[in-house]
Amino acid sequence: MADQREHWRRAYAGKREDEVGWYQVSPDTSLALIENSCAGTEARIIDVGGGASRLVDALLNRGFRRLTVLDIVEAGLRQAQERLGGRASRVQWMSADITAWNPVDPYDLWHDRGVFHFLTEKNERAKYCAVLERTLAPGGHAVIGTFAPDGPEECSGLPVIRYDAESLGRELGPAFKDAETILEDHTTPGGEVQHFQFTRFARVP
Repeated sequence: MADQREHWRRAYAGKREDEVGWYQVSPDTSLALIENSCAGTEARIIDVGGGASRLVDALLNRGFRRLTVLDIVEAGLRQAQERLGGRASRVQWMSADITAWNPVDPYDLWHDRGVFHFLTEKNERAKYCAVLERTLAPGGHAVIGTFAPDGPEECSGLPVIRYDAESLGRELGPAFKDAETILEDHTTPGGEVQHFQFTRFARVP
């Protein structure tokens, strides 16, 4: 975990939020899938690997009240907090490695744009899936974005595993049912186009 934290600290070091490869002006695909989950504004939502993502801004704008943003390093969280100003106090912020995290409360919706595809070791994926399964309430939804089969083979200097909805579902296991998938072309600040797939899974009651 220490090596992972140091890597992502270096990735953020000296950069504005709009200078990192994963920057999005508006997380439209994530918002569409969250809306399709029919989560109400009292839903407990966690953004895993959220960092400086603007998803939290958009959810606050839509009236969601029970939001958590988790990231392995604090740098991105600080950028988001500074951007939100006084509204940051409405959000729970956590710096933790998701594969070693011990949640206290359940969540109704789990969002992850780009953490899972960095888990190249089988035991890391197993730990992630175990945390997801015990954290997401029955009937809840998981929205997970990864590089698509024709996406990059590495990102931010690290190797990744590419997925489609079927292969991602096999990793998550029988407790999760594929509900819908959206393909997205993400253009980095440097102009590179990266092919993503986002799949919403329903937690089997």
